[in-house]
Amino acid sequence: MQHPSHRAPSLTAPALPRRSGHAGAKPLPPGQTVTSYATSGDRVRVTVRGELDLVSGNRLRNPLGEALATSTGGLDLDLSGLTFCDCAGLTVLLELRRRALSRGKTITIQHTSPTVDRLLRLLGAQDLFTPPRPHRSNPRPLTPATA
Repeated sequence: MQHPSHRAPSLTAPALPRRSGHAGAKPLPPGQTVTSYATSGDRVRVTVRGELDLVSGNRLRNPLGEALATSTGGLDLDLSGLTFCDCAGLTVLLELRRRALSRGKTITIQHTSPTVDRLLRLLGAQDLFTPPRPHRSNPRPLTPATA
C-alpha cells in the first residue's frame, strides 16, 4: 500500500491537451466556479474555472444546458482552469454529454487541467469527450472477382 502522502503522477490523455493556466486569472475562493461562453461557428466554447463539485455543478446545469441549446453542433469545453473536480462534477459533464448526443450534438473537452485529466483517466472516461477524428476514406482498389 502506498503512503497516504504519495502523489500519483500527472496523467495526460494525448487527445486532451493541458494548458498551463490562464494568464492573469486570479485564483478563485474555494467552492467558486466561473464560466465564460463564446460562439465559434456551430459550436459554443465554454471555459470553466474554479471548482466543479455538487453545489457548483448544480448551479452550472442550466447555463450549460442553455449554451448547448444555442449551439448547432455542441460545446467545446476548456477545463484547464479547474482546480478541483469530483464525481458529482463529472456527473454534470456526463449528463450534459447525454443531452447533447440525444440532440445530435457533441461535447468535447479541448483543454483540461491535471485534476480533471486524472479523474477522466482513472475512470476511463477521457474518450467520451475526445474531439471526433476526421473521417478519412481510403477507397480500396477494386479487384476482379475470381470464379
